[in-house]
Amino acid sequence: MKNIFKPGDKKSFVKIVQENDCAIFNGKLLHRVCSTFSLARDFEWSSRLFFLEMRDDDEEGVGTMLSIGHKSPAFVGEEILFTATVEKIVKNELICTIEAMVGNRFIATGKTGQKMLKKERLRVLFRSHDLK
Repeated sequence: MKNIFKPGDKKSFVKIVQENDCAIFNGKLLHRVCSTFSLARDFEWSSRLFFLEMRDDDEEGVGTMLSIGHKSPAFVGEEILFTATVEKIVKNELICTIEAMVGNRFIATGKTGQKMLKKERLRVLFRSHDLK
């Protein structure tokens, strides 16, 4: 793992809220706004942007934790700016704070954790599950 980032470093990406980002339970649309579980996916992606540059060819990141405080709605068609900020890197674990904004409006804030592991270690872990 390349240790190329430090606390305070930021990565961002933009996403337009789509219909498939809405909360749909048992085939029924609940609201035409970005769901908390869609935010979770995008929170993880925003912090993973660091790992894409940090990982060696024989490594892969895995999530260790996720927290989200959903503050206000993001409607279908709106553009969300996700910004991940490195809080700390301890050994092979990256902790980031995340903000999601539509314009000047906070949509959500939270935190992610990801660990960098050797791909072979992951194969062994996942293979042992298949044997059960």
